[in-house]
This record gives sequence, C-alpha cells and structure tokens, in this order.
Amino acid sequence: MAYHIKYSVLIENKMAKYSGKNKVSDKTKDDALKIARGTQRPGQTKEQTKLIAQGIQKGIEQYKKKQKEKSRELDKKLNKARTAIVTTENTETDESATSASSPGVLPWILLVMSWLGFAVYLYLDYI
Repeated sequence: MAYHIKYSVLIENKMAKYSGKNKVSDKTKDDALKIARGTQRPGQTKEQTKLIAQGIQKGIEQYKKKQKEKSRELDKKLNKARTAIVTTENTETDESATSASSPGVLPWILLVMSWLGFAVYLYLDYI
C-alpha cells in the first residue's frame, strides 16, 4: 500500500513537471514575499501574509505576461516592417538590374555609327 502511494506521488510530480502550467520563478516569489512583509500590519498572521504574497505574485505574473505579449507584438510588427523593406529593396534592385541587363538601343546605335565612321575613314583614305 505504501509503495502504491509513493508511486502515485511520483507520477503526480512528473506530471506536474511536464504540465503546461507556467512555473513561477523563485525571484518572483521572493519579491512578492518581500513586498507582502513590507506592507504587513501588526497582528497579521503568517497565513494572511502568505495570501497577500500570493496575490502580489499573481499580479507580477500578469504584468510579466502582458509585457511579453507586447514584446511579441512589437517583434511581429518589426519583422513585418523588415520584410516590407527587404521586398521593396529587392524590387528596386530587380528593376535596376533589368534596366542594366537590357541596355536598349543606344549602345547599338553608337556601335553602328562607330563602324560606319571607321568605314568612311578607310574609304576616304583610299580615295
């Protein structure tokens, strides 16, 4: 019977370890307890102080969650802005690359004119 109880406690501990519940850091617990002790009234019991500390701890946890959420939203917005900037830069470089890769008619005209000029020079030299 004692073995069965120890085994079930062990399983509960393992399940608690892997459960999706957020674990509270020791620093948060210590901070909440310090604040609760700092505001402790004369004649207040330890149980009351613990309850106050738990309330403060929950408040700290909620504050941290909100800050993390705000941070995630800000990161998402920054990533969207970065991707928008990168895509606009890519389209600008693509446009400039296409204009540079297909130079157009002007170089061909200049090439033909230079060859015609060279041909005229040779023709006039023989005359």
